[in-house]
Amino acid sequence: MGPSTWRLHTTGKFDCARGDLVYTPNKSEPDWEFSARALEGALPIMKKHLLWAAVLTSAVSIGARAGTVDFTTFVSGASLGSNTSTIGFSYAGNEFVGSLYYDNQLYSTNLSGGGVAAFGTPLGTGTVPGVQASASVAEVVLGASLGQAGFPTGDIYAGSGEDGYIFHYTNNGSSQTLFATLPGGSGQVRQIFFDPGSSFGGNMLVTTTAGNIYEINSSGTVTLLASVGEDTEGMDIATTAWGGFAGDLLVSSEGSGTLRLISPGGVVTVLGSVGEFPDAETVSFVPLNLNASDPLQGFYVANYPLNVQFAAASNFTSLLGDAVITSETGGSLMWDVHYDGSIFTVTPFSFTGNQISQFEDGEFVTGQREIETTPEPSTLLLLGSALLGLGLGHIRKRKIAS
Repeated sequence: MGPSTWRLHTTGKFDCARGDLVYTPNKSEPDWEFSARALEGALPIMKKHLLWAAVLTSAVSIGARAGTVDFTTFVSGASLGSNTSTIGFSYAGNEFVGSLYYDNQLYSTNLSGGGVAAFGTPLGTGTVPGVQASASVAEVVLGASLGQAGFPTGDIYAGSGEDGYIFHYTNNGSSQTLFATLPGGSGQVRQIFFDPGSSFGGNMLVTTTAGNIYEINSSGTVTLLASVGEDTEGMDIATTAWGGFAGDLLVSSEGSGTLRLISPGGVVTVLGSVGEFPDAETVSFVPLNLNASDPLQGFYVANYPLNVQFAAASNFTSLLGDAVITSETGGSLMWDVHYDGSIFTVTPFSFTGNQISQFEDGEFVTGQREIETTPEPSTLLLLGSALLGLGLGHIRKRKIAS
């Protein structure tokens, strides 16, 4: 397959090797988007705005940057019991916490993927909204807090496809409270992510089925960041390797197969063209400080409906700063997206280890997350005390809640 590249020149001429063409301005210009099918009517407007810049060039091309990736099983289906339909999976410093499709009960594992056990009480237990029934939660998504901006370290926050509620579990699962409620009309919770830096103040970011992206502070105050008008799920923050886009939030919409960059100010920019990434699911940037000598570091991802898979850091050390995008329905389909300051190069990975049935939620574990999500010693002591006091059907095919 040859390069898939589009460029916009000051003459208004288009070079397009694909069907639809999206004009995406640089970050100093207004947010415009044009379809090639409506190009004739749009030309007068475009010519007006082209006078503002001497040259504007943006491109996406198919390259040969990514190599192979070797996935191995991290959490086996057998250890999960009767429901193996993995959805969410998050590193919490001293453990991993995961979720299963149409199941209100979270589970936890040790740092080797073993010791699978129920985590906390069923979603919503003891809160005003009440228990979120397994028959209606669909996908339960979760994120572990990083100890920034007033958030605790290594606590779990979870939401579901039933509603706009977000629940807060302490790190050991012993307590659950209602943390935040999204505004009416927001849609259901699709993903929960914590800003590891300062672009978004270290706050929580949440995507929804309605395409709204929210920023939530540690007090539970909800603020609309942007809206893209369609179901939006995966997200991560661009590294400094992405130049002028560093610090922007990259989000995916699997329905249209589109990636969008969202600035801290809420400006939305389409990456490439609508449909460039079919069924785009997980968005994860390869950390710049990824350490191949640390066996814990690497990419962890739920492999629906079977298990959880892991790819060691050594698979990605040549791609530091790039974005890794997974496809939900494409099986073993995953792309590397590299930005050199002017051109985005997209390269599919090849798989040498386990094949993927269906990518769901995933994330990189790095040295930064190992530090920021590890609970304080006092918390670990309480966890150990709690553990001393404890005794050691058919799943429907997933669909987006409407």
